[in-house]
Amino acid sequence: MTDRPRWHRRHWLVVDVAMAAIFVALDTVGTLGGTSWWPAKPDALAWSLLGLQALAVGTLVVRRIAPITVVAVLTAFTLALTLLVSPGGALTPAHGGNVWAPFGTTVAAYGPLFYQRRCDQRARRAALFALAALTLVVMRPWDASVGTMTVGLLRTAVGPLLALYIDARHRLVLALTERAERAEREQHLLARQARAEERARLAGEMHDIVTHRVSLMVLQAGAMQVTATDERTRRAAEELRSSGCQALDELRDLVGILRAEPEGDLSPSVEGIPTLVAESTAVGIPTELVEEGAPALASPVVGRTAYRVVREGLTNVRKHASGARVTVRVDYGETRVRVAVTNTRPSAPPGSGPTAALAGTGSGLGIAQLRQRIEVVHGTLRAGHTPDGGFEVEAILPAYVPTAETVG
Repeated sequence: MTDRPRWHRRHWLVVDVAMAAIFVALDTVGTLGGTSWWPAKPDALAWSLLGLQALAVGTLVVRRIAPITVVAVLTAFTLALTLLVSPGGALTPAHGGNVWAPFGTTVAAYGPLFYQRRCDQRARRAALFALAALTLVVMRPWDASVGTMTVGLLRTAVGPLLALYIDARHRLVLALTERAERAEREQHLLARQARAEERARLAGEMHDIVTHRVSLMVLQAGAMQVTATDERTRRAAEELRSSGCQALDELRDLVGILRAEPEGDLSPSVEGIPTLVAESTAVGIPTELVEEGAPALASPVVGRTAYRVVREGLTNVRKHASGARVTVRVDYGETRVRVAVTNTRPSAPPGSGPTAALAGTGSGLGIAQLRQRIEVVHGTLRAGHTPDGGFEVEAILPAYVPTAETVG
């Protein structure tokens, strides 16, 4: 249902290692070039601090895993460097008006708000506190210099602002995508409703036309039976009348089928899944049900489709996997529902055991028909062997599919 992630997302560690190496080189060259805290006459302390700066900036490798830790390390280094300059007096920068924090702080400040945007409020507050501390140390408000404070603020503000912008844009794209998918599903359902109404109209016209003609035949046969003087003719008329009445009954049933709504599905929904699992266990197949999330998140048609997936999966286990253990997992999410029926390697070879007679039954189209039904609601179905020799049927369904039930 989703496109394959881009290269930089699939190889994020390579990207972060390269970015850390670039900023280590940039900060080292920039410091030696006099854009930061490098003294006019470097001593052993200056060279040691240069090495510590490279290590501190190198923590950008883990900026996705531990963004607050990276900010804390760079804050501690910048604070220690500042204290050595003043009031420590152990280091005298050649250009006192420069910002002494490494350029890597800009990238580090991006992480806490972006990579922890889905965390709880406590983690969010910790991220804001870490960014505030970093901003305070980089700006050096106790060293009253408008230029230093302005550049320091910009260096630590660009990252969080960019993170907030990208997060807002990502949410907007997701919302627009979901709206487009929902509009497409609604259009599809409206088309199905129009076809159903046309079917009902044609069925009604066929019923009226054919019923009228067949009724005339039945009446004429009845009149012939009453007026005929020959016994053989009366019997033929009675047979014709009976056939006509039977044709009317069959026509009524056929028209009822044609008039039925495609959505007129009385299959159980997700509340029937525990019953399926219990029935499977009762016939000697160890079956475990694992449910996560709230079943109410699944709309009615999705719930019925999930029920069919479980029923088809358990039926296949009974036919083809004698002695296997089964796990039924249903995950209810806000945007999707995942249903998986997984069985272990069967203990008996195929075609043997008490289920041998079941293996040859059925049309063999269960999975294919199930896939078609799932595709109607814009879901996906995967069925195949697992690495341990078992088999898995997995369906990914949208949590909400609009139908007349949900509109009502």
